[in-house]
Amino acid sequence: MDEEDEEHASLWPPFYLAGRRGQAAHDQRLHAHVERRRGHGEAPPRRARSLSRDEIVRAAIAVADAEGPDAISMRRIARELNAGAMSLYWHVASKEELLDLILDAVQGEMETPEPSGDWRADLQAIARNERAALHRHRWVMDFMGGRPPMGPNSLRNAERGLTALGGLGLPKAEAINILMTVTTYVLGAVLRELQEMRGEQDWKRELEGLGEEETRKLLAGYFDSLRASGRYPRLLELIDEGVDPDAPETRDARFEFGLTCMLDGIAARLAAG
Repeated sequence: MDEEDEEHASLWPPFYLAGRRGQAAHDQRLHAHVERRRGHGEAPPRRARSLSRDEIVRAAIAVADAEGPDAISMRRIARELNAGAMSLYWHVASKEELLDLILDAVQGEMETPEPSGDWRADLQAIARNERAALHRHRWVMDFMGGRPPMGPNSLRNAERGLTALGGLGLPKAEAINILMTVTTYVLGAVLRELQEMRGEQDWKRELEGLGEEETRKLLAGYFDSLRASGRYPRLLELIDEGVDPDAPETRDARFEFGLTCMLDGIAARLAAG
């Protein structure tokens, strides 16, 4: 582990130190073997020296993007890098640590810009960057709930966000609540967007092989059932006007509408003191 990796490791909370939580017996044994060799002053094997932690993390993210995080294993990532699994243990203590590191790397893509002096523009940038990263790595939404976002990149983003709000003279608790509100909005919006995308895929799969006329009759029958129930008059008005709340072409505009409403609410609260 080089100096940069050591500094990175020191920024994780001690009660959640990557590599010590949920570590499998196999990982423990191999990591202990590497640590003994390192303690005896042995240099890493040649292939291990040619690797870096960043390279290992990027390979793991590529696998997760293609197949989901369940496909990640130390053996699989070593194969992707044309290395032996033991070479990885000179840089990463375990699969659990690697999973923590890939999530922190994605957090790094949700980069909070350097404060511009315009708190509203900065919060807009934060929200848009978070959304873009979550769409690039769609597996993260299902994955991150079990791994608290407490890595160095999360700390950096929180620090910059607090700095962006620093000129408003807010109590620190209110400032962090504002940042959490922005992140919560983004998570909810992206969850909804991913649900829409999965619905589109399911819909196409179900209608595959049906002709246009058959599809029209199927939909007409469904809407007739809704009308007959008498329970959804306003939704049917929406449908009759041709409004599709899940339309892909309005997805960006809907996100920006919600973001504007949220920031307007924050601005109104700030104006009211």
